[in-house]
Amino acid sequence: MTSQVDAASVRRGDVLVIGAGPAGIAAAITAQRAGLGVVVIDKATFPRDKCCGDGLTTGALRLLDRLGLPPSSVPSWTLCRDVTLRSPSGRTIELQLPDDGQFAAIATREDLDDALVRHARSLGIEVREATEFLAATDATSEGVRIDTSNGSFDAHTVIAADGMWSPVRKAVAPEDGAYLGEWHAARQYARNVTGPAARRLFVWFEPELLPGYAWSFPLQGGRANLGYGILRGGSVRTAESKALWQEILARPHVREALGADAVIEEKFMAWPIPAKVNKSALSHGRVLFVGDAARATDVLTGEGIGQALLSGMLAGEAAATNQPAKSYESAMRRHFFADHRMSVVLGRVLANERLARGAMRVIDGGDWRKEKFVRWMFEDEARASAFTPRRWHRGYLSSRGAYAN
Repeated sequence: MTSQVDAASVRRGDVLVIGAGPAGIAAAITAQRAGLGVVVIDKATFPRDKCCGDGLTTGALRLLDRLGLPPSSVPSWTLCRDVTLRSPSGRTIELQLPDDGQFAAIATREDLDDALVRHARSLGIEVREATEFLAATDATSEGVRIDTSNGSFDAHTVIAADGMWSPVRKAVAPEDGAYLGEWHAARQYARNVTGPAARRLFVWFEPELLPGYAWSFPLQGGRANLGYGILRGGSVRTAESKALWQEILARPHVREALGADAVIEEKFMAWPIPAKVNKSALSHGRVLFVGDAARATDVLTGEGIGQALLSGMLAGEAAATNQPAKSYESAMRRHFFADHRMSVVLGRVLANERLARGAMRVIDGGDWRKEKFVRWMFEDEARASAFTPRRWHRGYLSSRGAYAN
């Protein structure tokens, strides 16, 4: 297909990033550090809300630290060290993350994404808001032409960070059938949280949700992010999950965690979670897919911010090579595939209530075991690092956290 845009009006550059969420901004900053010229476009105007659990794992925090994002730039940034797990049988395990750096934090996506956009601009990266992708044309070995609502671009490499239903993917590599993701999740906020959930992070492995779970993540000002995630095609149908969620919110252990005065806000948001990075096209020609567009979410937990940041950084590095697609796919296989397989196996364990209860008993086997587990749970190390010797290093599960300096 040939573009009808006047060639004289086309903007030319090294890298065009489509999508200004964590994956896109991570890609842009990394590509700029490699000496490339970068433009980022997004159809939204920031700040904007994004349906998410708002949790930042140790892995995500380390990447944000590497990108130079100061926590002080994110108004809702809330540190958390204390974690409570509740097994399907009702067994409660209390865990504590180290205090040498940051190992877990919560920040609303409205605040986090806006801070990342502002950070990119402070580094001299051009971010164009309210600019919608329209078409990809004239794709050659030398680059891709992208038509948008605010003009056209010729880019040597295009990085598509435009979400699970990526319009860029549909334009350049259409697939058969509708993709609904592997998980279904939902979120509500609570205010006037006065119970332990005001400062502790709760994960409830309710029997009906397995291998999924429900959560409460503390935010500043007595607020909390509450939600649940379920495996699509599991024992609970997505259409029935909202009613079950209302029942879970009324359970005594949940009300006790939130406090008697807690108010669940009416706004209820649900979203699908893509988690099949090992079976998805990661590139097409000179277009690289990152974050949800690469379906890179952790299939065990549904966590996606750390995966988005990492895939974006890998794409930014690959854009500076002679073969961006080959370099990127190789890096993604190295960093993601073993962890994905490990998460699939662990998910099968958690899907069985008896095995899930047994796993909780193993975790609750002493302070040393608890400490190592909670660091692993929050992705202080890659999920399958214990089984991939190339990633072994001194200080495994004992190094300082992010922002420790």
